[in-house]
Amino acid sequence: MLFFFLILVLAHCLGDFVFQPTKWVKHKRKKKYKSKYVYYHILIHFLALTLVLQADFRSYWLAFLIIIPTHYAIDLVKLQLQTKKNARVLFAADQIAHLIVLAVVTAIYYPSEFSIAALITPQLIVFITFLLIATVVASVCMKVIISKWSLEDTEGKKSGSLEQAGAYIGVLERLFVFVFIITGHWEGVGFLMAAKSIFRFGDLSKAKDRKLTEYVLIGTLMSFGFAILAGLGFIYFNSAI
Repeated sequence: MLFFFLILVLAHCLGDFVFQPTKWVKHKRKKKYKSKYVYYHILIHFLALTLVLQADFRSYWLAFLIIIPTHYAIDLVKLQLQTKKNARVLFAADQIAHLIVLAVVTAIYYPSEFSIAALITPQLIVFITFLLIATVVASVCMKVIISKWSLEDTEGKKSGSLEQAGAYIGVLERLFVFVFIITGHWEGVGFLMAAKSIFRFGDLSKAKDRKLTEYVLIGTLMSFGFAILAGLGFIYFNSAI
């Protein structure tokens, strides 16, 4: 069952990412359903699905009948609703919708082996819980704790940093630390901290601001601390199950 699902995901990746040039994406956003690349894109998906299913139309005709039209419909809805503000949300929703369709097709061909209840194991619950603690929960906790300190530009100018870039970087670094710990690669944590220190050195040396240096150090140590505790918590509870 899982192998069949991965085959369908492979076809999806080929059609949506590998063989879809940026030129096509831009043209589709501008012309919507009138773009010729919408139909080229669907043709590519058909060919990719044909390739991974080895052109076995007799056995998998229902898969073609479900996946290709629904992919076209989902893409049209996304194109009609898409704006600059909701582009990221719609991209995620679009990909999730496609994966749900592939899961449904997999369940049709392998009904006896497909069970959502079987997927929800104690190990999965523990993993999701501590993953959320290391990423989302840690972000909120750090924001509350660090809020007692405020850093204002001495010249009253904008720093020029990307919007919410710090939050994304923090989540990603804790995610990496969490994965390194639960997989037993503690050396990766040291490498990540060293790499961050190198990148931050230039900013701190130019700023010559003790307050900024302390703020960065506190944030970094708290971020790594939350991730390490979450990783150790996962290891403990996972072994106790």
